[in-house]
Amino acid sequence: MTLYEIDPICDPRWNEFVERHEGGSIFHTAEWLDALRTTYQYEPVAFTDAAPGERVNNGLLFCRVRSWMTGSRMVSLPFSDHCEPLVQSSTALDSMLDSVKGVVGRHARYIEIRPRQQMSVPAGFVPSAAYCLHSIDLRPELDTIFSRFHKSHIQRSVRKAERLGLQVDVGRSSALVDAFCALHVLTRRRLGVPVQPVSWFRNLVESLGDRLTVYLATHRGHPAAAIVTAVQKRTLVYKYGSSDTAYNRYGGTTLLFWRAIQRAKEEGAQEFDLGRSDLDNEGLIAFKDHLGATRRPLTYYRYSLSADSARSWTPSIVRRAYALVPKRIQGTIGSALYRHLG
Repeated sequence: MTLYEIDPICDPRWNEFVERHEGGSIFHTAEWLDALRTTYQYEPVAFTDAAPGERVNNGLLFCRVRSWMTGSRMVSLPFSDHCEPLVQSSTALDSMLDSVKGVVGRHARYIEIRPRQQMSVPAGFVPSAAYCLHSIDLRPELDTIFSRFHKSHIQRSVRKAERLGLQVDVGRSSALVDAFCALHVLTRRRLGVPVQPVSWFRNLVESLGDRLTVYLATHRGHPAAAIVTAVQKRTLVYKYGSSDTAYNRYGGTTLLFWRAIQRAKEEGAQEFDLGRSDLDNEGLIAFKDHLGATRRPLTYYRYSLSADSARSWTPSIVRRAYALVPKRIQGTIGSALYRHLG
């Protein structure tokens, strides 16, 4: 198969294709890719069998990640929960991936794909990571959706937050982004994982515009919880959440998810993609289960192009090393490390 390499940010055919394809998500869009490139200097690239000027009907999307620490690789996509191969058949997928292997050659340690749907494993690819993915069907009436929430963990928590008068601010202003980022730092430090740079969230706002929304819950003026969502076609995507544990008992997080669902219904959304969860994160999985979400497996696949990986740290090793760094400097170091983890 003859493959053509295109710039998915600059080539107008790409976004038109993403809008047309049923598997196109927010992560496929030129706007999401622009934020990745601006923040982390990754190089987005799409491979297609469509010659210049032809309509795109098959496309594989990647970012070239170049790192002196974790090695160079082709990832579809960094910091994106999933990125479905946008192809017409499994035969087309196999042929295109075979061609990509030849194009990439020795310039990367591996190729990784992150399909949303369960799929037959392409030749030479092996599972590289396993998660679960939750989603809520938003087509029923709001009362029905609410009735599927866990009665004590979610329904009671939402009513408590409403009774206590928690305020919910919605938008994408600098003040809301800054409030989210302050809670994000608290949450990441508590979990002992790297803190994403503030520039990432500001660039998402700049690139996605009104498709991105920050929800902030405050109790008597104090930020209690925040979530970040994005919308593509009829799917609302939950991407980030953070909170101050001192205010968890007020139910701010559950109220924010309920407000996001209410707003999504008003705007005609049919699905709420709650994103991936690590299999050992029982608390997060239980929370999404309690929202009445459907759970299914999410598997990433990797094709190794180089047997020599001793020179590079893996992202998991970087994360473990980061946990040993003094908390007072974790924020600064975490922001610098993040581009190596994609």
